[in-house]
Amino acid sequence: MFRKKPKKLLCVLLVLTLLLSLTACGQTTAEDTAAATTAAGAETEAAPTEETQTQAQTEAPETGAPEVAEPASSYPVTVTDQAGREVTIEEEPQTLVSGYYISTSLLIALDLDEKLVGIEAKADTRPIYQLSDPALLELPSVGTAKEFDLEGCAALEPDLVILPLKLQSVVESLEALDIDVLLINPENQELLEETIRLIGEATNTSDRAQALLDFSAREEARLAEELAGAETPSVYLAGNSDFLSTAGDAMYQSDMIRMAGGVNAAAELTDTYWAEISYEQLLAWNPEYIILASDASYTTEDVLTDPNLAGCQAVENGSVYQIPGNAEAWDSPVPSGILGSVWLSSVLHPEICPQEDSMAVIDEFYETFYGFTYSEQ
Repeated sequence: MFRKKPKKLLCVLLVLTLLLSLTACGQTTAEDTAAATTAAGAETEAAPTEETQTQAQTEAPETGAPEVAEPASSYPVTVTDQAGREVTIEEEPQTLVSGYYISTSLLIALDLDEKLVGIEAKADTRPIYQLSDPALLELPSVGTAKEFDLEGCAALEPDLVILPLKLQSVVESLEALDIDVLLINPENQELLEETIRLIGEATNTSDRAQALLDFSAREEARLAEELAGAETPSVYLAGNSDFLSTAGDAMYQSDMIRMAGGVNAAAELTDTYWAEISYEQLLAWNPEYIILASDASYTTEDVLTDPNLAGCQAVENGSVYQIPGNAEAWDSPVPSGILGSVWLSSVLHPEICPQEDSMAVIDEFYETFYGFTYSEQ
């Protein structure tokens, strides 16, 4: 089940109706107008128009005081994308194209999915789209990083296009059509956080972007505090297509293991992409846990019964698990990536981080940023 996000247009009409009513009675004062606007703003944020920009809201204090909208960012705004390009955006983007599943997921979390007019190919393989906004599956595809549909993207006439760094070659063509482009490269935790801030600033959703970052920072701090002094078991993270493919210390997945209170068995590898190893190497590392990628093409049973792994303590102890993939692949740099560490902490340290506590955090995240309850799926 999922909950639809509130429609902003209704709130705009309520504000206008209230203001017109005050004017008709001949009692409107500056104070009345301000009070009416604040009262409506306590329900939701105003919808953007050509004259006004979307205003993000701050969380209401515990005293029960009404929520107050923060002033909107002013345009033009100049940002530096993750290719080092300075991009000046003259007006708040009203139509968006995302050519990367990570930026598409982020735009949903920033409550911008209704502005999307085109997304990457194979959207139907991303459960998060169906769960949060099924209408996304009907949007035109702009292809993949390997086969990007430049003409199809341009035909959508978007105000802003967000692409992975590997599609840098198409930027010049899009900019020649007066289409703003941001290139992103969220390959590790630091770069993911930079991506979130960048897109938040470019789309006038910095407050919501900060709320997303604050959630992850809160959970990272909680895990660090709760797991301080705990033993750090060695963890081998196996890739999606090949069991003998793994992530070295420079990759996002290594951060996930560390935050969950473990040590990456492949930390000695310096590869910036998935590295291929041998059974002999894996047996030499002798990890205490083996964790399979959420979209692995093989199963935990395949690993547990693999004769080449005889003697590996993770296999001998039955400590082989697969990361859940019911919504997203938490073992990739998506906005929900912190949940990979939250889940893994319950695997590595169940006595410190009980599974029910971790599930409560996972539910809170998806209810807050995506409008559905994960545990009900």
